[in-house]
Amino acid sequence: MGYARVLSVGLVGVEGHVVEVEADLAGGLPGLTVSGLPDAALWQGRDRVRSAILNSGESWPMRRITINLLPASLPKRGSSFDLSVAAAVLCADGAVPADGLEGVVLIGELGLDGMVRAVRGVLPAALAAARHGIRKLIVPLANAHEATLVPEVRVAAVDTLKRLVQFLRGEGTLLEPPASTPEPVEEDGPDLADVAGQELGRRALEVAAAGGHHLALFGPPGAGKTMLAERLPSILPRLDDEAALEVTAIHSVAGTLPNNASLIRRPPYQAPHHTSTVAALIGGGSTVIRPGAVSLAHHGVLFLDEAPEFSPSVLDALREPLENGEVWICRSAGTVRYPARVQMVMAANPCPCASPAGDQDCACSPLTRRRYLGRISGPLMDRIDLQVELLPVTAAQLMATSGQPESSAVVAERVRQARAAAVSRWSRAGGWRTNADVPGAVLRSRPWRLPRAVTASADRGLETGVLSARGYDRVIRLAWSIADLGGRDSPDPGDVNEAIFLRTRRPA
Repeated sequence: MGYARVLSVGLVGVEGHVVEVEADLAGGLPGLTVSGLPDAALWQGRDRVRSAILNSGESWPMRRITINLLPASLPKRGSSFDLSVAAAVLCADGAVPADGLEGVVLIGELGLDGMVRAVRGVLPAALAAARHGIRKLIVPLANAHEATLVPEVRVAAVDTLKRLVQFLRGEGTLLEPPASTPEPVEEDGPDLADVAGQELGRRALEVAAAGGHHLALFGPPGAGKTMLAERLPSILPRLDDEAALEVTAIHSVAGTLPNNASLIRRPPYQAPHHTSTVAALIGGGSTVIRPGAVSLAHHGVLFLDEAPEFSPSVLDALREPLENGEVWICRSAGTVRYPARVQMVMAANPCPCASPAGDQDCACSPLTRRRYLGRISGPLMDRIDLQVELLPVTAAQLMATSGQPESSAVVAERVRQARAAAVSRWSRAGGWRTNADVPGAVLRSRPWRLPRAVTASADRGLETGVLSARGYDRVIRLAWSIADLGGRDSPDPGDVNEAIFLRTRRPA
């Protein structure tokens, strides 16, 4: 009998788990059995591995082969185990020595010709290996650059199974990853200076960026709702190393990360179409569960244009992710978690006819208008901090040649300073990084509870039913963001009044 053990990594969502690939060769009828909860792609890998070994000039063991994937209770999905299974079979048969694979993770899909092909999710797999103290990875050449984004591991690449066999026999070497290049200078995106007028919309966008708040924009077509939403990423701070690794790992799993890509530093922007399904927005799948748009926008912006045109069930599926910052997708085969801490921006016309002139030429009845906006449920709207109504842009604003609006760079600097003030304040209290993340119970307790003289208008709104309990907490969070933008240590009554206006669309 022959036995060998090789390491690989399995992914559940974006969480990697080190998997031990065991191969046992015993007497009996020739065949290969795979155990350890393999999916269809892994089960079919038996034929890929056999053909790859034969077409690489090696012999296939004519014995009863058992492949076991540990831990056996963890579901194993995809074709990324092909390379480790082939190596385990060859080591167990004595065709190659196993010493060179001690403490090494193998990842890669095999073609029938023995070529090692790229797979998804190499970055989170490398992160999982580093967490388990494994410092060397062998990955497909096309994935080598992606794996080098994790600084704690040494990466070697292979293009064929034959190259790996020759390396283990001491007859050749592995390939070096492509030389690392400096992170490219990202092209400037849309600039706030392009937005004519809409001082209220610009102010709401700045407050949303400073505190990480959700934003809803209402107004007729051409008012600038989409332009404002598209420019929100341009005033958000760049992602730090931890956030960039999280975001890049999600895009790696989704297969949207291009070859030779660097860490994603710019906050991502996702704008799904209004015909998107729950699975497209939240994530899903029957066997392989992929992240949806809300996870692809993690640490960035999720923009829902023409929000009432989305299915109400799709919109309501966002309620828990917006509250908790993560998505849990449950299937019979298991449960997958994806991070989904986003800033959501919704844009909506006031009625179905969407008259550019607003109420003047609107042909919709009051009941039709209420039903249209009523497609966005009250519980979802209650989770949106800023709710702003934009007026049509006037000819004077559109054709103005003096008083150039502030650029994104100018606003982004104020946002950066406001966020730095929030981090300095809340890091001592509980480690939160934005005002939107602070629990309401903390805001209402000492030493952060604001004096009654400051919150008088918010208290009155709560008593009269203008604000819900959740809405009250969100007003206080907004007030802290407004104060941070103004360079004040704590909100004053004017900050609270402005927060109520930005929340309720009515004066305090």
